Amino acid sequence: MGAPVIILGVTGSIAAYKAADLASLLVKGGAEVHVVMSRHACDFITPLTLQTMSRNPVVTCVADAQANWKPGHIDLADRATLLLIAPATANVIAELAHGLAGHPLAEIALATRSPLLIAPAMNGKMWEHPATQANVALLKSRSAEFIGPEAGILACGYEGLGRLAAVTEIASRALAKCGKA
Repeated sequence: MGAPVIILGVTGSIAAYKAADLASLLVKGGAEVHVVMSRHACDFITPLTLQTMSRNPVVTCVADAQANWKPGHIDLADRATLLLIAPATANVIAELAHGLAGHPLAEIALATRSPLLIAPAMNGKMWEHPATQANVALLKSRSAEFIGPEAGILACGYEGLGRLAAVTEIASRALAKCGKA
């Protein structure tokens, strides 16, 4: 049996810079890591950084994922052992909950049958908003799992619940879900 395939979705949160450490930990833990970045994630960290840490090309648009006749995002969805989204913004959580597929990460989420692990990171008021909580509840009802968010000082200057969980905890949980603990 080969290495588990973890699709690491990175979205447009200031916490996106932590995805480099997360990708590195997952690779060191024995996973094959493929990073899929939202357009806004590229405002916080470069695809080249995540390509270096994951040791695989990074997908930022559907054309990036095209490797052969089979659409690349479908190939990744089929190969995934786990879809891990870290950090996950309120927007991406809403897209996942409502089945929107306007970018490769959302398309992979709709097409994969692998488990979904979500690590939210956002302003505390956004996390606590009834719409976000309803989206989280809907995703949990579909067997999605969440890790975090944690309480502390947020990038916006507020203190509260909304920080990305520690990357070591996220990596440990992801690898355990893949049988690599």
